Amino acid sequence: MPRPEPDPKALEALFAHAEKTALAAGCAVQLAVARDGELLGARSFGRARFADGHEGEASADTLFAVYSVTKAITSAATWILLQEGRLALGDPVARHVPEFGANGKEGVRVEHLLLHTAGFPRALFPTLAWPDPAARLAELASWHLDWEPGSRFVYHGSSSMWVLAELITRITGADYRAFIRERILEPLALHDCFLGLPASEDARYAEVVMVGDPPSGAAGAPSPVDAPVIDAASLAHVNDPAKRAIGSPAGGAFATATDIARFYQALLADLSGRGPGIWEASMLRSATTPRQVELIDPMTQKPALRGLGVVIAGEHERMWRGFAEACSARSFGHMGAGGQIAWADPESGLSFAFLTNGAERDAFRQGANGFRLSTLAAACTPRR
Repeated sequence: MPRPEPDPKALEALFAHAEKTALAAGCAVQLAVARDGELLGARSFGRARFADGHEGEASADTLFAVYSVTKAITSAATWILLQEGRLALGDPVARHVPEFGANGKEGVRVEHLLLHTAGFPRALFPTLAWPDPAARLAELASWHLDWEPGSRFVYHGSSSMWVLAELITRITGADYRAFIRERILEPLALHDCFLGLPASEDARYAEVVMVGDPPSGAAGAPSPVDAPVIDAASLAHVNDPAKRAIGSPAGGAFATATDIARFYQALLADLSGRGPGIWEASMLRSATTPRQVELIDPMTQKPALRGLGVVIAGEHERMWRGFAEACSARSFGHMGAGGQIAWADPESGLSFAFLTNGAERDAFRQGANGFRLSTLAAACTPRR
């Protein structure tokens, strides 16, 4: 059966809306759409202040902080260890990292980390402690549980991913950033994706800026997309060269939209059994199947359809998870604070990434714009 051709008018409508977003907010944006291993289109709009101090127009090689879009990449590294049998979803974390089990955390399992049910959503990890093994293990040991692991879903903004980073490092003997680069980024030739940004790339990095007015009164509605707005601490984090260089496993990737779209294309290709072979198709099916579907996301008051580190579109109320109604129920991806969007649809073969350095102050505007972009992207090619 011949594959459906992309709709050029739909692509142009998507690009036009992205350009409008950049102009209205006074920031830079970048987006890419790909299908069946091919880039259908990618554009950059707007101006930015770059980390080396110069200002200019965004271009195809401009790098953006992708925030929680990073979580899918870190989770995908964990999937490699799961399929190789070096890690199991039911493993207590303390089996591999004994120090973590202190303060009643012996029952936290690997699956809890990936599903945001681990029980320590507000635990904070000081990024600069990562290079010192003793310091980082002391931090992980000091955390306490807020509730029984597995009993509730509450989005773990960064905490659970730091534990996954320690697991990857402990099991492989390589720093999690090196493992991700060796096993994912380099084999896929994702040369414009960095987990931790080297100073040599500062001239390409668009520093994050706050845009829009804060919500007030009736305008302060909840976001229709499960992605928190950026606060002052998050803004300072990605604009701090030292912290930026570490590369938080939860939100410290820096990339182009094209490389994010290509990452999701690789997942789709391996899911179909015709890809580079980094992931087994059975592992990807497991990772992108909704788990604990009865749990409610307190941020949106909607079902938290989570796979292993990714969000699943599901049959109903997809917009609350950042997906268009035209996306299939099997679509998966991850949103990011500030308006980042990335997802893939196994039924259409489409992957989409939208990045911006403009951190919207209003959760509703951020979510509504993300849903609109996803809707326009999904219209670029029909399901097969």
